[in-house]
Amino acid sequence: MTVQCQIVTSPSTDPLGTFGRYLTLWVFLCILVGIFLGNWLPQLFAFISQLEIAHINLVVAILIWIMIYPMMINVDFNSLKHIGERPKGLIITSVTNWLVKPFSMALLGWLFFEIVFRDWVDPQSAKEYIAGMILLGSAPCTAMVFVWSQLTRGDATYTLVQVSLNDLVMIFAYAPIVALLMGITEVPVPWTTLLLSVALYVVIPLVAGYLSRLYLLQKGGQKQVAQVTERLKLGTMLGLLLTVILLFGFQGQTILERPMIIVLISIPLIIQSLGVALLAYVWAYKWRVPIEIAGPVALIGSSNFFELAVAVAISLFGLHSGAALATVVGVLVEVPVMLLIVKIVNHTSHHFPSGPNR
Repeated sequence: MTVQCQIVTSPSTDPLGTFGRYLTLWVFLCILVGIFLGNWLPQLFAFISQLEIAHINLVVAILIWIMIYPMMINVDFNSLKHIGERPKGLIITSVTNWLVKPFSMALLGWLFFEIVFRDWVDPQSAKEYIAGMILLGSAPCTAMVFVWSQLTRGDATYTLVQVSLNDLVMIFAYAPIVALLMGITEVPVPWTTLLLSVALYVVIPLVAGYLSRLYLLQKGGQKQVAQVTERLKLGTMLGLLLTVILLFGFQGQTILERPMIIVLISIPLIIQSLGVALLAYVWAYKWRVPIEIAGPVALIGSSNFFELAVAVAISLFGLHSGAALATVVGVLVEVPVMLLIVKIVNHTSHHFPSGPNR
């Protein structure tokens, strides 16, 4: 079935591109640059940290918008008319995204930072790291999953339907879930800042992306949408890397004093991503979901909308916080983990049916 909302790509096109495929390397290099600049030019980072309104840092807000806006152009709410065509896949990802993932992330954060790593992390930092993990786990991926889906030859219609559904659910569910889980883990939550962050980083970019998409479709159809988002892709990556430099610049002194903290944060994040992907993938296998749906099912369930998590962490806890650091570490580990899941899906695809099975 051919659907208008499908993303237009050439069969020979690498969905990630050379730059995107080595995103983890660029993130790691930007971490080093950020740490160096943070210790060499502390006055500059102190000045940037003061440029905020209502706890929203203006520089970081601009960079986050540069990242999020091009992704939102790809979201097509017209695809929701196909919501009943792949019910098994939608059930699996909806359950894993909203009923399993946020709560398992909070549990892993509490387990590792309150018990396993208790002797290596002070109580206040532990709570902030847990908060950052909750912010990550409560924000399912809405953009990069298009890339992961293409790498597994996933069904583009299903991916678009799920992304559109996630964006709608996120508007109403993200803030309550985050507040609930932070309350359970005894992390104070300023509701006003949380709701403002959701409006600023989800609702407004989503509306802007939707209106831009309508304009581009009228101007040149889906091909025009694909061309514009492709041109903006490099800017998205650069926005991400500049954000990483800023965040690690603010955290530079802390990281030099305690470099192992990056490893400690990475461990539960990796366990979470692989665990949720395995749950969704095995569930899809048991339900005999076709591989073009089962691949995206595993990927959508385990990836994160880290741009939103980073922005909200900064708004709630500040640029220098452990929560902000945890969300940025999420960026560092996500790309290699997702590429590993893609490889697993492609190597096990022959165990799944292919075709109209729902």
